[in-house]
Amino acid sequence: MQNGRSGLESGTSGSSRQVVPGRRRRDQSFERMPRWLERVQGVILDLDGTVYDDGGLLPGAREAVKALRSAGLRLAFATNTSRHPRGALMARLRSLGVPVSLDEVITAPRAAAIWLAEQNVSRISLHIAGQTIEEFAAFELDERSPEAVVIGDLGDKWSVDRMNRVFRHVLAGARLVALQKNRYRTRGGALCLDAGPFVSAIEYATDVIAIVAGKPSGRYFQAAATLLDLPPEELVVVGDDLRADVEGAHAAGASSILVKTGKFSDADLTDTRVRPGLVLDSIADLPAVLQR
Repeated sequence: MQNGRSGLESGTSGSSRQVVPGRRRRDQSFERMPRWLERVQGVILDLDGTVYDDGGLLPGAREAVKALRSAGLRLAFATNTSRHPRGALMARLRSLGVPVSLDEVITAPRAAAIWLAEQNVSRISLHIAGQTIEEFAAFELDERSPEAVVIGDLGDKWSVDRMNRVFRHVLAGARLVALQKNRYRTRGGALCLDAGPFVSAIEYATDVIAIVAGKPSGRYFQAAATLLDLPPEELVVVGDDLRADVEGAHAAGASSILVKTGKFSDADLTDTRVRPGLVLDSIADLPAVLQR
């Protein structure tokens, strides 16, 4: 890996700039980049707040992705959603001008499916949004004696009968797998319960702690590492969420970069519990620090 000067000391591609002796160079800070950057072979890019937001692509995102690919880095596009299938996310990225394949998109349901397969689980009971059931096509749906119960955001489809079925499966020995444990979400401008309270109810009733597949669980980023066929220590997670992205990356053994977009808050920089490996203004700065 080069020291990051390429393209930074030049005003335009192919031109050069004379450095005046004794004057501080523009890219001096990049020369002091952490040594762990040298081992990075793959990049896991958080989507919402890092690559795009409700208004579309964030400035420089398209160019950054192109530059990372040109540098030979393997890419994964990560989101914690449990309601949207990977195909829909891939279509959105492509519509925004970011070429991506289905295998490069990692979601909480996809992470759960990868983990279940690694555990040799074949029979499951599914309680997730209908749009993401396709991620579990390789498993047998079993409501009599499942080996695992998978819970996601079901919205209004939760019922006492369904909760009792999940409760009995877990009491009988089925593993309790949660796509995520978010407490609430916004729907139609109003707050409503997400999957977390229902997962917590089953945990309380059965005295079993759920296995969380989505962020900030290290399993999520380990699943991404499996998709990229790289060890976690050769990956860097880039995101706007100190807990979900940075803490989750460290739990999996990967490095982290926090960007000052999306959910970022200045308070993140004073949090002594979780420290990102590097902080950048936005994804637009990423190619410079990963220049090869």
